[in-house]
Amino acid sequence: MSLLVCAFEDEAAPAGRLAEALGARLALIDLHRFPDGESLPTAPLGADRVLVYRSLDRPDPKIVPLLLACDGWRRGGSGRLVLVAPYLCYMRQDTRFAPGQPISRDVIGRLLGERFDRIVTVDPHLHRTADIAAVFGTEVSVLSAARPLAQALALEGPPPLLIGPDEESERWTAALAAQMGAPHVTFRKIRHGDRSVDLILPPDTEIAGRTVVLVDDICSSGATLVAAARLVAAKGAGRIEAAVVHALFDERAALELKAAGVSRIVSTDSCPHPTNAVSLARELANALAGELLS
Repeated sequence: MSLLVCAFEDEAAPAGRLAEALGARLALIDLHRFPDGESLPTAPLGADRVLVYRSLDRPDPKIVPLLLACDGWRRGGSGRLVLVAPYLCYMRQDTRFAPGQPISRDVIGRLLGERFDRIVTVDPHLHRTADIAAVFGTEVSVLSAARPLAQALALEGPPPLLIGPDEESERWTAALAAQMGAPHVTFRKIRHGDRSVDLILPPDTEIAGRTVVLVDDICSSGATLVAAARLVAAKGAGRIEAAVVHALFDERAALELKAAGVSRIVSTDSCPHPTNAVSLARELANALAGELLS
């Protein structure tokens, strides 16, 4: 059974790393934009099984061409479509926080689940969802970025103290701490808005003189990590670093983190960003190896 790794041109680099790790061929999807803004993708054909690399950061202009390309593959005879989406969009809106709001997780989940036979993702931002496969209605493989992040964060001397910015970050912080053999704690967060939060550390947490690594799955506005960095800096942290799975923040947030005392930010390549220091290609290839054999 033939297999092809496909990607849009803007993600040729990470898709190429995945194809190389799998020993598979990479083919790019041609994308034509009409003057009125509509898209016309042309999907590469000739394979029974297609692995589509499309990380869904900044998703709105990405989703429609992706869905249209799926129709092209199906009509062209591809029997199995696998979406490799290291970052899944709209997962944070997994409940209604105010009247009139959608549950975006379910809308996007149905759109993707109806078109793909399997979805492979990394540390999705889901806190109230026990069964992600039920959301998508198809096979979903959830991978962890803890191992490659731990390797990138390797430091000389005593293990650092890992701190999650809120209770929801506990599982990511604990997973990374386990990989590094390091202690960890999490803040209790009281949010006042997108860029205003209060953070409270557990009593008796010793910060002075220690290397601290702030850990989160997503950094978008950067407000929470900035508040955390300022707090641990005020408590005398010797060095402050940040480890982020999905880096969505802009240059302003990066400057604010630096000003707050963060000396280094390490992120995965799930979303293209200047702080990318960790390739997920090997983790993804390991999870996808069975697609070459079945």
